[in-house]
Amino acid sequence: MKLSRFQYELPEELLAEYPSEHRDEARLMVVNRKEGTIEHKSFKDIDSYFDENDVMVFNNTKVFPARLFGNKEKTGARIEVFLLRELNPESRLWDVLVDPARKIRIGNKLFFGEDSGLVAEVIDNTTSRGRTLRFLYDGSYEEFRKKLTEMGETPLPKYIKREVEASDKERYQTIYAKHEGAVAAPTAGLHFSKHLLKRLEIKGVNLKELTLHVGLGTFNPVEVEDLSKHRMDSEEVFIPNNTVEAVNKAIENKRRICAVGTTVMRSMESSVSSNYRLKPFDGWTNKFIFPPYVFSIANCMITNFHTPKSTLMMMASAFAGHDLLKEAYAEAIKEKYKFYSYGDAMLII
Repeated sequence: MKLSRFQYELPEELLAEYPSEHRDEARLMVVNRKEGTIEHKSFKDIDSYFDENDVMVFNNTKVFPARLFGNKEKTGARIEVFLLRELNPESRLWDVLVDPARKIRIGNKLFFGEDSGLVAEVIDNTTSRGRTLRFLYDGSYEEFRKKLTEMGETPLPKYIKREVEASDKERYQTIYAKHEGAVAAPTAGLHFSKHLLKRLEIKGVNLKELTLHVGLGTFNPVEVEDLSKHRMDSEEVFIPNNTVEAVNKAIENKRRICAVGTTVMRSMESSVSSNYRLKPFDGWTNKFIFPPYVFSIANCMITNFHTPKSTLMMMASAFAGHDLLKEAYAEAIKEKYKFYSYGDAMLII
């Protein structure tokens, strides 16, 4: 499977700059793999596709405000610092991306805010864009983390060109987010409202969770035509026992098992036993799923409409079937669905 097969042209006006007014009122395209059919619904209709004892698995990671703006000592140049990963809490070391990268050298200091007391020193050049920073702050670790949260901005994807607004803090977060650690939202979950979750619960659908802390590697461009040569960044995953038990029981009873988003699908496919059951997991995954691929756990998936040539689109293609997915994307463009993180949703059954 070649990279060029995942190219498509998206009219600019279909890129979602804002979410739908209410979470569960985004549009929903239902793609039936067996029948080869495409239906148009509203997201709040999704409960009609699930019955008692079916299982839905959600990613409960929480996005932290990872984008900071600092000023370089002496020149005062404005530098964007994107927090990727905490390396050492005690010494306050972080892996970050800086922009513009060419202006930042080892030994440079960055100052955040007027009187915040938050300063960072560049101690390593890890990649062409990446750096390791040591944060300098007089307070306790708790106060330091609070200060980062205060100074940080919701890390909306770069393709959203507008300024971050107060409402993004809530809307670029699932309502069930619990464990902080993601630098991007698991966007399929953004469509669930409290009311919709309650309706699914009343219906007897088993709602379970796992954690995958989404890193920016998910959005790294694929730069090789031969997909088998692409390497994914590692992301941290935790799959608890109660989720494993519910999923394996549903496999045995031939129930519907729905991965809410590509992150859930990747997590579950990273922890499969030799007899095709889900196993508990606490570690890291760099699994890259692209066609052809045989899925072991979930038999349906909720996902958004993804950017051309992205690893997310490749996974959706592996699950739906490449030709059917291309047809669904063409139909979505024709019907003016909204695309990307704040866009509309697709249920693949």
